[in-house]
Amino acid sequence: MAAKIKKGDKVVVLAGKDKGKTGQVLSVIPTETKALVQGINLVRRHTKQTASTDAGIFTKEAPIHLSNLAIADKDGKPSRVGFQIKDGVKTRVAKSTGDSIDG
Repeated sequence: MAAKIKKGDKVVVLAGKDKGKTGQVLSVIPTETKALVQGINLVRRHTKQTASTDAGIFTKEAPIHLSNLAIADKDGKPSRVGFQIKDGVKTRVAKSTGDSIDG
């Protein structure tokens, strides 16, 4: 089945501590059905010093489950994703507006 959320998509968080926030998908982990979203689900990691890095407390994004994300349509509102075949090309379409998501 084709992916409904891909790298580079603008998404809205539907549930969790960051509910209502928007961000861009940095990467998708299909085996775990999770995605990394820029500025969403931030966690702090205490890191030991190594030969290549310094010690400290670093903030980074943690994966969030795809069921808690929705594509943002042209108005920035959450929308479900459908598929449409036009001229032999399958494209993703926002169900709320009917506009194409791909390019």
